[in-house]
Amino acid sequence: MTPHTPKASFFKQHSGEMPFLEHLEELRWRIIWSLLALTVCSALSFVLVTRFDVLGLLIQPIEPFLNGSKLKYLSPTDPFFITLKLAILTGFLLALPLIVYQVWAFFSPALLPSERKVIVPSLYLGLVLFATGVAMAYRIVLPMTLRFTMGFQTESLEQAIVVGEYLSVVTRLLMAFGVVFELPIVILVLSVLGVVTPEFLAAKRRHAVVGITVVSSILTPGDVITVTLMMMVPLMVLYELSIYLSRMVTRRRPVLAAAEG
Repeated sequence: MTPHTPKASFFKQHSGEMPFLEHLEELRWRIIWSLLALTVCSALSFVLVTRFDVLGLLIQPIEPFLNGSKLKYLSPTDPFFITLKLAILTGFLLALPLIVYQVWAFFSPALLPSERKVIVPSLYLGLVLFATGVAMAYRIVLPMTLRFTMGFQTESLEQAIVVGEYLSVVTRLLMAFGVVFELPIVILVLSVLGVVTPEFLAAKRRHAVVGITVVSSILTPGDVITVTLMMMVPLMVLYELSIYLSRMVTRRRPVLAAAEG
């Protein structure tokens, strides 16, 4: 079989010997497919946002504090652009698995089979952790934050909350919880690649606690006892889970290396 046959080209591509220009060409197509997926999902999400009242779902946590009134908007074009922004955000979430697949398809040929066997299940776990973080922020943290921040100066001030500013706070809070809940997945991938070790993570536990405290204080605009702890405690648990997962990967690495050999 000559090196120019399709089968030889396939092995060349997946052996990490693809020429640099071909890598750039593949990367370009991966980006194009990701943008196409984002565009299609955003167009589909525009219909979903208007038909299933996604805006009403996000407004629901603040309704008990509005005293029967509705959120305000300042420009005649605000309702349309707010719907458009929600459609893009929802479309990004719908397209995220496809985008992750494109990223994975580009980098996976450079990984060992043992590394792929560990990373692939972790990607599914990452989706579960992201959804868990968003759900916790929506059901628990957001109502507590609103109850705390809107409880000041109620005798002297009258609320006139603008929908754009409110949605900005809500989306940042939900996305922040979803992203920080990905901590075990990030550490697991780094452990598989040999960037970090469980000994390093355990030795830096005190530094991690300080970092978690600072991040939680910034992302949760509430009092320390109720709201900030809602992020601190899960993150500390997730950090300990990350050490456990890293230790499992480290123990299995010699066995997997021997099997590949």
